[in-house]
Amino acid sequence: MGVGERKHTEAYVLTHVEGTREAALVELERRARIHTPEHPRSPKRRRLFREHDGFLLVIDGAWQSFSTRFTVAELLDDSAAPAPPPTTEVAPPEAEPDPADMVPSPPPPSPPPSTPPSTPPVERDADGVPVRPAWWGRTDLP
Repeated sequence: MGVGERKHTEAYVLTHVEGTREAALVELERRARIHTPEHPRSPKRRRLFREHDGFLLVIDGAWQSFSTRFTVAELLDDSAAPAPPPTTEVAPPEAEPDPADMVPSPPPPSPPPSTPPSTPPVERDADGVPVRPAWWGRTDLP
């Protein structure tokens, strides 16, 4: 086979796992074991190898072998990461003041009226990927 003939590499993020590297490897192995690629259409032999950072799935077909690599990686930066959920801090309990020392305080100012967001919230899959691409329906694109 010549250089570059029918050779194609694609990368996909299958999921995000919160926790240890071992937990991520367990989830990755589960996904590698159930993975059924498009090719070969009639698999003759299926082999799953463990590597240092993941797994290698080799499926032999009638004429050639197909491989899929599953790798654990730590996310260091994401330019399109969703905003983190707001955290609520719990204040420590305070001692109750003496009613004789209490001075009536003015009522708290009312919050400003909330303005509706300019764009509706984006519907996302369980892994955080938007269901509808951001470019869908844009008229400023060719």
